[in-house]
Amino acid sequence: MNLKNENPDILNFLANLSNDEVFTPTKLASRVLEELPDDIWSNPDIKILDPVCKTGIFLREAASKFNKGLKNKIKDDKKRIDHILKNQIYGIAITELTSLVSRRSVYYSRDTKSKFSICKKFNDGNGNISYNISNHKWSNDRCIYCGASKIQYDRLDSAEKYAYEFIHTKNPEELFKDMKFDVIIGNPPYQLSDGGHSRSASTIYHLFVENAKRLNPKYLSMITPSRWFVGGKGLDQFRKDMLSDKRLKKIVDYETSSEVFKGADIAGGVNYFLWDRDHDGKCEIVNIRKDIESSSARSLNDFDVLIRDNKALKIIKKIKSLEISNGKTLKDRVSPRKVFNLSTNYPPKNSGIPCWYIQRIGKKFANKKDITDSNNLINKWKLLVPKAPIAGQTDFSKPVGFYYNGNTILAKPGECCTESWIVAGAFNTEKETKNFKSFLFTKIVRFLLLQSVISQDVTRRNFMFVPDLINYDRIYDDKYLVKKWNISEKEWEYIDSRITKISNE
Repeated sequence: MNLKNENPDILNFLANLSNDEVFTPTKLASRVLEELPDDIWSNPDIKILDPVCKTGIFLREAASKFNKGLKNKIKDDKKRIDHILKNQIYGIAITELTSLVSRRSVYYSRDTKSKFSICKKFNDGNGNISYNISNHKWSNDRCIYCGASKIQYDRLDSAEKYAYEFIHTKNPEELFKDMKFDVIIGNPPYQLSDGGHSRSASTIYHLFVENAKRLNPKYLSMITPSRWFVGGKGLDQFRKDMLSDKRLKKIVDYETSSEVFKGADIAGGVNYFLWDRDHDGKCEIVNIRKDIESSSARSLNDFDVLIRDNKALKIIKKIKSLEISNGKTLKDRVSPRKVFNLSTNYPPKNSGIPCWYIQRIGKKFANKKDITDSNNLINKWKLLVPKAPIAGQTDFSKPVGFYYNGNTILAKPGECCTESWIVAGAFNTEKETKNFKSFLFTKIVRFLLLQSVISQDVTRRNFMFVPDLINYDRIYDDKYLVKKWNISEKEWEYIDSRITKISNE
């Protein structure tokens, strides 16, 4: 008896629920499972949990691997399959619908009491794949577990609440009556609309990772967006914890989500990681771009963020070592957002302080009483750059361009701007400002900027790897910086391939 037939796999053709709840293709699920040690599949005592079942693909593929690995220990096919499905495979579905799909994938029937089920050793028709309606717990109109908005999600049981059972508890072990799992694996929901402006959403995938760790499995592997490497709403503590956790054994990073999820566009790409409870050392980082792989074993806490690109890391460390006498970066020079306290939708005035609005409006005016200038920038020459210079771009495997003549502004003394712009640099003279602009426009500087960018927005924090030269007394170009920072020919070729040429638009 086989747990998989030879017909085309329908799970590869299901439409994704959304970009936030993405079905896992068979190929990716298999690759994630292959990261686990081979001896797992020949051990009849191993227990595997998927706490975020959508199609049951992880459990189905794991059952298939157990079926092969246990042939010498449980020779009877029927007894072996019954043992695997009854004692080794467990799941929690994220919705009632996905519980039915998952049971169909694993047991060949949505009801294990059905004549079509390949395992009837259960007390009820759910088998080991459960779905229980959970409720948000409100405090100040927010769920204390996931941050959901009470206005949006305080619903009747007949409507989907997105109160995922696995993360709506501080003690996940209580969900399993203290059952111990050796492996926890899955592809959790990524975010939840939080009732904020426009399509604002709160990240939630890290909550699944954190509760999985609380169960203290031997191995933990989950697929997540790669935005946690650098940014992401509410992810600062999670990133700090992950980068300091020496149990992280491997991270496989896909720079663009289309490499693995057809039809889903996840800004900044996706990754999966292998967390090994007994590992204590460096983490292997595997970069995958257009089916080309490169890997490097390294410490994760060299910086406050994870530099995903192994080649870029070497370049950053080289430049940092050469600029060690100064040590400052543009992160300290670039202004914070809303530097003049004027929001993006601040209405233009007919008179007052000259003010730069979004590009289609251009320069208008702002009331002096509405402006704050705690950084003393108004009376200086300023290079203004857009806060979202690569709006709409999510595929960072393609060459990226940040700034060009058409999307930057040389603001004169006496001028300000709305939140649509940030002040990249402010100087006493026009010449210094233009010199600074030439520095910012080099491919090398924009490449350094790329290493901390994982969405369309760029803030001062993203300039953390760009050295501040302090004195901008000349026009800069890449030829000058290649020599200054000892960039090798191969390194330059790589930088050149990753950054678009400056446009004169």
